[in-house]
Amino acid sequence: MKSADQWLDQYGESHQNPTNKLIHWVCIPAIMVSLLGLLVSIPMPWSVAHINPATLFVAFAVGFYSLLSKRLMVGMAVVGFGCYALALALGGLPIPLWVTSLGIFVVAWIFQFIGHKIEGAKPSFFEDLQFLLIGPMWLLSFIYGKLGIRY
Repeated sequence: MKSADQWLDQYGESHQNPTNKLIHWVCIPAIMVSLLGLLVSIPMPWSVAHINPATLFVAFAVGFYSLLSKRLMVGMAVVGFGCYALALALGGLPIPLWVTSLGIFVVAWIFQFIGHKIEGAKPSFFEDLQFLLIGPMWLLSFIYGKLGIRY
């Protein structure tokens, strides 16, 4: 398995352009919130407080990060459940959560592809779907760097 640095270095290769980076700083969190909103909107045959496809997805992602770095795992748990809380807050709008989430998801992905067109490089997940989990970690690695936290 690749190390966190290997994943981040490889992801960073197709994220050098400042405009593409800015788009990713906005769109990756938007995609996270909207994906969790879509997942929490899936009707479930059981009713257990906050155990749903969205929280299971966050738990899976945190488990993936735990294989790479305990510090990144903790950060991503905070970010993941923060995004989950934002997704639940979107559910308070007069529009159904799945509709709002789908709209955000589609628009954010359109901008991601625009960013990669500007970059002149295809999205990393075209090579390996695991890169879909690396984008949030890539942003968190910059925050850790600014805070002087080693991962």
